[in-house]
Amino acid sequence: MTTKVAAAAATVLLFACTALVQAAEVTYRNDIQPIFQARCAACHGSDAPEYPAFKEAKDQWLAKETGPRMDTYTHLISYTAWPDTGALMRRLDAGKPGNMYQYLGDDEAERQKNLALFKAWVGNWSLKRWAEISKEEIEGIKVRY
Repeated sequence: MTTKVAAAAATVLLFACTALVQAAEVTYRNDIQPIFQARCAACHGSDAPEYPAFKEAKDQWLAKETGPRMDTYTHLISYTAWPDTGALMRRLDAGKPGNMYQYLGDDEAERQKNLALFKAWVGNWSLKRWAEISKEEIEGIKVRY
């Protein structure tokens, strides 16, 4: 398969996945939680520190390959709207794959499919931090339970 054909196939797959995701309401319980449990909980599960504790000793936690806790709905949405606005989006997809994108799947197709689900779940996929984001942009964040 040539590079151009492979790129075209990947683009078609991405659009197909995005269209399917947008057709159904994406929720934390049905769509995001299973991905999170399979792909993220090993480093961001119930044994991970709360965000303030993580920030205090970030280097020590990272040395243990542990990030801040995100294993519940409440924890995870705090990385979308407030207090750590846009953090989830920046880590998964900052206009290019973010540093956590690689963990979304075993191959590019699975990563793209799961990223599309996260984007549909969040709604307004903004990379902005709290001080930069507008009220209208905040209101566009869905994060349905």
